[in-house]
Amino acid sequence: MDPSTDMLPKVGAPATRALHGAGYTTLRELAGVPRTELAALHGMGPKALDIIQAALEKHGLSLG
Repeated sequence: MDPSTDMLPKVGAPATRALHGAGYTTLRELAGVPRTELAALHGMGPKALDIIQAALEKHGLSLG
């Protein structure tokens, strides 16, 4: 496992709180999660979603 998938990418505080509140604490946990599901989280905006997608793509992964 790549240790860089153990950390969430740098997104704003509201988006980070939204991810933690939904139980996501690592980047690899977000692989395959539907973008619409993350977008529905309070505090998660399009910029944060783009950052997450880009971070996943660096590891050959993607949102669902």
